Amino acid sequence: MTVAIEIEHEGWRDIAGFDVLALRAAALATDEIPGEIVLVLAGDAEVQILNREWRGHDKPTNVLAFPANPDMPMPDSGEPLLGDVIVAYETAAREAALQSKSVADHATHLIVHGILHLLGYDHDTEPEAEAMEARERAILASLGIKDPYEI
Repeated sequence: MTVAIEIEHEGWRDIAGFDVLALRAAALATDEIPGEIVLVLAGDAEVQILNREWRGHDKPTNVLAFPANPDMPMPDSGEPLLGDVIVAYETAAREAALQSKSVADHATHLIVHGILHLLGYDHDTEPEAEAMEARERAILASLGIKDPYEI
C-alpha cells in the first residue's frame, strides 16, 4: 500500500509526528491491501470548494473521500488507485476542541473513516454504521486512541 500525503494547510505541520501517525492509520485501515491513496491535509477553504462542486454543499466538512474511477490508468507505483481522502484542518481542530480531544486523535479518526469509505464501508443504515464504527474503534484502539464514539 502506498500513501501519498499532500499538506496544503500549514496548521497540519504544527502537529508533531502527524504524518507518521497518518501513515500508520492508513496502513491499519487498509489491512495493507495493495493500492494507492492520496491523503490531502487541506484547509476549510479547499474542502468547501470540493464539497460544493462534488456534493452540492457550499460549506466545509471535516473529511471527504473520493473513490478512484476504476477506468483510471494504473499509477506509476503499479498499485491500483483507491482514491483520495481530504481532511479540513480548521473543521477538524474545531470539532476536536468541542469534543475535548487532541487534533491528532480526531484527525486520525477522520482519516480512518475516509479510507474505510474508499474500501466500501458506509453508514447509511444501522447495520452498516455498526460495522464501520466497529472497524474504526479497532483501528484507533491499536493506535492508542480512545473510542471516538464514547460519550
